[in-house]
Amino acid sequence: MAVSEYAAALKQGRRSYRTALTKGEYPYLPVLDDMISYTEVASIENLGIMDIPLSKIVGTKTVGRSNAFANNFMPLLPEESEFGAKWAALYNHQINDGINDPVIAYEFMNQFYVQEGNKRVSVMKYLKTYSIPASVTRLVPKKSEDKENRLYYEFLDFYEVSHSYDVCFFKEGSYQKLLKYMGKKADEPWSDDDRMDFHSACYNFELAFNKAHGRKLGINVSDAFLIYVEIYGYQKVIGQTEQEMGRALQKMWTEIILAGQGSQVELVENPENVKASLLNKLIPLGIPDSLKIAFIYTKTTDTSSWAYAHELGRLYLDQAFAGRIETMAFEKADTEDEVEAAIDQAVAAGCELIFTTATQMINQSVRSAIQYPKVKIYNCSIKMSYSSICTYYARMYESKFLMGAIAAALSRTDRLGYLADYPIYGTLANINAFALGAKMINPYVKIHLEWTKIKGTDARERLKQEGIVFVSDTDMITPHKASREYGLYAKKEDGTLENLATPIWHWGKFYERIIRNIFSGGSTESNVQKGKKAVNYWWGMSADVIDVICSKSMPGGTARLIELLKSSIRAGEFQPFGGPIYSQDGVLQCEKGENLGADDIITMDWLADNVIGKIPELDELTEDAMELVGFQGIKVDEAGTEKKAGAKSAQPDESGEAE
Repeated sequence: MAVSEYAAALKQGRRSYRTALTKGEYPYLPVLDDMISYTEVASIENLGIMDIPLSKIVGTKTVGRSNAFANNFMPLLPEESEFGAKWAALYNHQINDGINDPVIAYEFMNQFYVQEGNKRVSVMKYLKTYSIPASVTRLVPKKSEDKENRLYYEFLDFYEVSHSYDVCFFKEGSYQKLLKYMGKKADEPWSDDDRMDFHSACYNFELAFNKAHGRKLGINVSDAFLIYVEIYGYQKVIGQTEQEMGRALQKMWTEIILAGQGSQVELVENPENVKASLLNKLIPLGIPDSLKIAFIYTKTTDTSSWAYAHELGRLYLDQAFAGRIETMAFEKADTEDEVEAAIDQAVAAGCELIFTTATQMINQSVRSAIQYPKVKIYNCSIKMSYSSICTYYARMYESKFLMGAIAAALSRTDRLGYLADYPIYGTLANINAFALGAKMINPYVKIHLEWTKIKGTDARERLKQEGIVFVSDTDMITPHKASREYGLYAKKEDGTLENLATPIWHWGKFYERIIRNIFSGGSTESNVQKGKKAVNYWWGMSADVIDVICSKSMPGGTARLIELLKSSIRAGEFQPFGGPIYSQDGVLQCEKGENLGADDIITMDWLADNVIGKIPELDELTEDAMELVGFQGIKVDEAGTEKKAGAKSAQPDESGEAE
């Protein structure tokens, strides 16, 4: 039996050898001694005996037996050789008693090289075992700015708390993301139970991934695991069996593929770009005569201005499509379990289309879309890279630009106030658009920025103490605590307010355009690009989903100017973010004669040069703000640089900026 198994392993080795030669690759095992001969080693650490994943054992420490194996660790020497006989004997020993003696290995750059025990490793790899005991010595290279080196030092920080070799990422920031998904702090040591749960989850996932031929996708198993954890949630993942993971993976390959390609997002900036084709992929049953639609909200429509705005949109739909649609709403979906329950109820009630109206619902929206492939789910967010769902958002910065122009035109001073809440993408574009709109009218104007979600501060009181009269505040009114401190207002000396203008989110018109497209046989770019790009509806004034309402008491000349600007933006003849634009640090962000692209606007992480204030650090924010920004993540680019504005996207709440 062992002899026939050696023959099978030999066949695998020779096939790998020939394939490597055909591709011009080295056909044998790499040798660590050769590699470190031109690498400066900063330190040598004895890690003791541990289980290491066999997939991370890639070569030998010395040149000794390296040519006896192909580069997949399968044997190359003839069956009748002494080597073949010893390999077969080790195979029998593993089958009958198990190989318990640890091999001796060196770890370098998160990969292992065997000094003693190469045949044991070969046998265990042939048997597709997950790990093997090893006495490990780590060789730490000198720190440098090379990307692979930076990734390795990120791993060392991860290992410091986890003592785990179960994952190896190829994108910077991935170890931090994993810890965040696990609900752990970067410096929080793992318990034995933590390590056991994690090891088991990685083991089951790798088995499921390989059985589903995941390696053919060209994505590293650890990177795929990170995507899987992000979508399903770590607590659910550690409770899943290999079989459950396998079934889930078969349903979500498009998400894995998309992430492996760099999570590209296609922005559909005008409703006219929505193509009238392939409706069966949007609503599989064909062009419907009627639709049943669900809306899912965080909090309630009485306590959340954001939920209230979308509820107005739902009611608008009921009137616009009387007799053709039926809508239902679910409130208080504040946790993923509550979102899941609401979606399940909506599906059970026969809803074919579901709108989840908060970014926090994105992961459960994806999970549910995978579970219910015949139900179309839309999530209200921007710059999210999932192809199983559609996402949508509005270009509020267009309205903010007009609000800044109005404020500068009406103010008799060079100082304006702006109240923001969370330092996230979208919010920063709104602030800068307001600042640029004001600067267009008054080149000397300064925008005094205050944050309402900073611990121990009263942002409105600070603006009052600074003598700021004209203030841009929350966009919307919360029904249960109505206040006149919204939109753009002037605060008079006697404490009274004069409301001057307010931005409008026409969610009803947004939803109407989506529904009319469905009824007319339209489809979305996301269906054409499915598995290649995620698609986001990002509509603005040109789609009539964003507007500014001005006070009737506004001077006629100012009103005419705003209408002219509004018409120009709507027609695409004028872009709010036209250069030259400088940030606070004097960096030219946009050249003269050019306009910022959509991605630059969405991911903006700087403040315009006429803004007085700063982007707060995470530890300055209130607890609820840190939770939201933490959920959406601190952005870490490929250079490993942290950006202060942490989130992918967000949506307004009671303060009008983000919920």
